[in-house]
Amino acid sequence: MSVAQSEPSQDSKIKTIEELREYLYKGLQLEHATLPPYLTALYSLHPGKNSDAWHVIRVVAVEEMLHLTLVANVLNAVGGTPELTRSGFVPNYPTRLPCGPDDFEVHLRPFSREALDTFLRIEKPAPAANEEDRFVPMDWAALGLASDGVAPPSEKLAEIEESGTVLGLVPGEPTLRFASIGEFYEEIMRGINHLEDQARQAGTTIFTGEPARQVTPEYFYSGGGDVIEVTGRDTAVAALTLVAEQGEGLHGGIFDSQDEIAHYYRFQQLEKGQYYQKGDPPGSPSGPDVNVDWDAAYPVKPDIKLADLVGDPEILAAAEEFNRSYATFLTNINLAYNGRPDLLLKAVWEMFRIRDSMNRLIRNPLTGHGGFHAGPTFEI
Repeated sequence: MSVAQSEPSQDSKIKTIEELREYLYKGLQLEHATLPPYLTALYSLHPGKNSDAWHVIRVVAVEEMLHLTLVANVLNAVGGTPELTRSGFVPNYPTRLPCGPDDFEVHLRPFSREALDTFLRIEKPAPAANEEDRFVPMDWAALGLASDGVAPPSEKLAEIEESGTVLGLVPGEPTLRFASIGEFYEEIMRGINHLEDQARQAGTTIFTGEPARQVTPEYFYSGGGDVIEVTGRDTAVAALTLVAEQGEGLHGGIFDSQDEIAHYYRFQQLEKGQYYQKGDPPGSPSGPDVNVDWDAAYPVKPDIKLADLVGDPEILAAAEEFNRSYATFLTNINLAYNGRPDLLLKAVWEMFRIRDSMNRLIRNPLTGHGGFHAGPTFEI
């Protein structure tokens, strides 16, 4: 389902500007949560091997940075404040993403069939056929967080969210989750239309943010799409539509509106062993072969923690240094989204400079861990 800008606003769970801002914060959190798994898989690849996989994962990671920026622009435009340094913003892996047909855990893993399966589940298109299908029940019993399936009390919910073990709960609706990430953004766009319609009837607007807080194209270059400066309803919807399209495709197709292959289908090329080309139906790529060597990756210990490294003091020190560097990276992005957009140019490239720090971890075997290697813990 999709929101048409010219049509009357559809019913939305978002009834206040505060709720809209909270949804947009969840969007920031959701977009960032994919980066550590993607980067861990990317830098686990053996040097000079798996060039097809390296290219696919790198392109998706760069576009996730674009998505983060687009959501921040929308949040700033409606008078909100991006908070990438808020407690719980970085997940405690493994984390769960409630967006999707099934709850599933997202792990920090090396490049592998298991990692690719997770990436496909994150990006999987699942457009709802009707209103009832846009939401599915949140099974708290299956998560081991409630014996009777009833949502935990508000205090426990706050604790769960701050821990980062369950990510992206529907604000104010702990019994439901969205059927897909696309439906999550659909809800935000409906909320924007609903609140802006109300505001215009009162002779005002919800777009009260400072224009100087917008990240404009000159401050962001990724090769993965253009930054959209959000100045009102149309540009807000355009920005969020691009985020959803780049992940899942346009109207069930393989490509987005900028004629780029959507994330789900980029990853599916690795699974199918062939590239998509124009005219291919979803699920049936017919282009050149994609060469994947599943063994050409360092065996990073899944969901590694600092506590796993106490037997290797030098590796532990390197992991702690990586976490400090990543925290600085997030701080700089946060500053960029809060009035210093010039810092974003540096931060985007820093995301790939930290590969040296990641490589120092990933290429080192651990003592007493059955052949596993070290890796970044992202304990921020």
